[in-house]
Amino acid sequence: MISGGLLLMVAGLAGCGPNPPPGGQAVEGPAVPVRVQPVESLPRIATEDVVGTIRPKLRAVIEAKVSGRIEQMRVVPGQRVKAGELLVQLDAREIQARHDQAQALREEARREFKRREILLKDKLISQAEFDAADAQLRVAEAAVQEAETLLGYIRVAAPFDGVITSKRADVGDLAAPGRPLVELEDPRTLRLEADVPEALMDRISLGDKLAVRVPAIDAQLEGTVSEIAPVADPNSRTFPVTLDLPPHAGLRSGQFGRLAVPVAEVRAIRVPTRAVIVRGQMEIAFVVVDGKAQLRLVKTGKQLKTEVEIVSGLNPGETLVVEAGDQLTDGQPVQVQ
Repeated sequence: MISGGLLLMVAGLAGCGPNPPPGGQAVEGPAVPVRVQPVESLPRIATEDVVGTIRPKLRAVIEAKVSGRIEQMRVVPGQRVKAGELLVQLDAREIQARHDQAQALREEARREFKRREILLKDKLISQAEFDAADAQLRVAEAAVQEAETLLGYIRVAAPFDGVITSKRADVGDLAAPGRPLVELEDPRTLRLEADVPEALMDRISLGDKLAVRVPAIDAQLEGTVSEIAPVADPNSRTFPVTLDLPPHAGLRSGQFGRLAVPVAEVRAIRVPTRAVIVRGQMEIAFVVVDGKAQLRLVKTGKQLKTEVEIVSGLNPGETLVVEAGDQLTDGQPVQVQ
């Protein structure tokens, strides 16, 4: 039911225009050129939105592989780095000392091995005594290799191209396995991670192309379903689903997106957005009847890219004014272009 105030507003819209001349006879104004299109009820796929978060496909929490004081912190959050670029340098003195000691023990083991090799040829020692020296040399060589590996670990490098998103330590802090130093993400490959209710899971399959709306950048992207968890979360009864997203200006990790899961095919009236005119609290449109504009109060529904659904106020088969409607009043003559 339309309230009294709304009726007055409609009456005002219908009567706006030139004042009638004396005598009370209204004179029709000149015909306004308009563009029209037929009102049609078209099929569309009804969807249900699931909120998710944009995440990078490649991300890493980087730690040191050995313990040591941080000597250099070469990066800050927001800095772009290349694969192999130095991020953190640890104090090498303790590991270098272990390396030097291992080399000294290896040289001693080599000398002893050569000495026993000569003694074995002269049959002055047994095979077992020679084998003991050989084993000792192998242990010493392994210790040197281990120390050289540890020396390589004092340089913490980027595993891939990306952007530093967080710094967890600074110069002078003790680095150790299990203690994060920095976080790295590759912003070039992003995806949507969403927890989909179990009732919608039969609507999603690997490889599906689904619409993803990202409000922060006012964009609708086409995501490809790349991962579907086979087991539901026991608390939320939802299934983690991942969609790969195409590159897009302004798309960033941490933004939220709305995944449109198709649920059914429905029919609805869709019209160009420009055909609906907002006046105050009302939404109106004009149809052409017998060469004249007829005002209609409409109620809109789902907003699409360049169209809007009409819930009520228009009927299939009517002729809708899609351009120049803002120049019309109820009953005004029109000229269809």
